[in-house]
Amino acid sequence: MESRNVLLIFKQQIMYRPIIYKLATDYGIIFNVLEAKILPKQEGRLILELIGDTGQIERAIAYLEEEHVQVEILADKMKRDNAKCVNCGACTAVCRTDALSINRETMEVIFYPEKCVACGLCKMACPVKAMSGISIDKDSD
Repeated sequence: MESRNVLLIFKQQIMYRPIIYKLATDYGIIFNVLEAKILPKQEGRLILELIGDTGQIERAIAYLEEEHVQVEILADKMKRDNAKCVNCGACTAVCRTDALSINRETMEVIFYPEKCVACGLCKMACPVKAMSGISIDKDSD
């Protein structure tokens, strides 16, 4: 079994179709909802962790694209450049897994990569671009 984090963007016209349901029933995908922003009659966004074998995940992603869902593959894990980090704490405000927190004694931002689900919110929040996403297959630690 492997997992892949994906951002799914649903246009208004396909929001209420059972697309995610079919990932489990037709493609055997187990999924975890990492982030959801779905507003009635607007574009919807989901960040999912897709779990299955490589073939299942690839077929499921192809299905989503056939259904006109915009699919973006997210990083496998996040990495922090300590030299760039200014310890402003902006990343801690958006981190929902407590992978980033402020040490109240030193006022330094601490990164716990083992808690990180690689949603990328910290990367978007960081004003100095200290956080980046990396692929386990392509990048080294």
